[in-house]
Amino acid sequence: MASINLYLPKLLALEGGFVNDPRDHGGATNMGITLSTWKKVGYDKDGDGDIDCDDIRKLSLDDLHHLLRYQYWNRWRADEIRDQAVAEMLVDWLWSSGRWGIVIPHRLLRVTEDGIVGQHTIWSLNQEDPGRFLMRLYNTRLAFLRDLIRRDPTQKRFEKGWVRRVNLLV
Repeated sequence: MASINLYLPKLLALEGGFVNDPRDHGGATNMGITLSTWKKVGYDKDGDGDIDCDDIRKLSLDDLHHLLRYQYWNRWRADEIRDQAVAEMLVDWLWSSGRWGIVIPHRLLRVTEDGIVGQHTIWSLNQEDPGRFLMRLYNTRLAFLRDLIRRDPTQKRFEKGWVRRVNLLV
């Protein structure tokens, strides 16, 4: 079964530290955690009465691990996925693209596209040939990224990094 402990170092290597690029739709981000995500699930780390960029700067490895486990890894029920690489690609897609990282894989598995990973989703996933399914995920995720850029050409500047990320997960 897949292990979050094997994925966490990869996520850290992919994400890096604090960045606040005004052209990035994610906005202020630290270790891949966006301000909007932290506002939904985090807390006021600096105690000044609001959740803002200063709080994002103060995020710790423990914050990352907790958020990854409870909002992403568990949402994909990744501990129940038999193949580590498949689990990492799925969780990483959810991490990077939100709900689409579940809905689009649902299409590939031919299960209800409800954004919820239930027992039937896990069963269907674990029936797939891991190598073949990973390549289907890979190709579909790249197509998803190309479509994002087609719909918003300002995001073209991130394409090389996005593709590099997906390549590192296969």
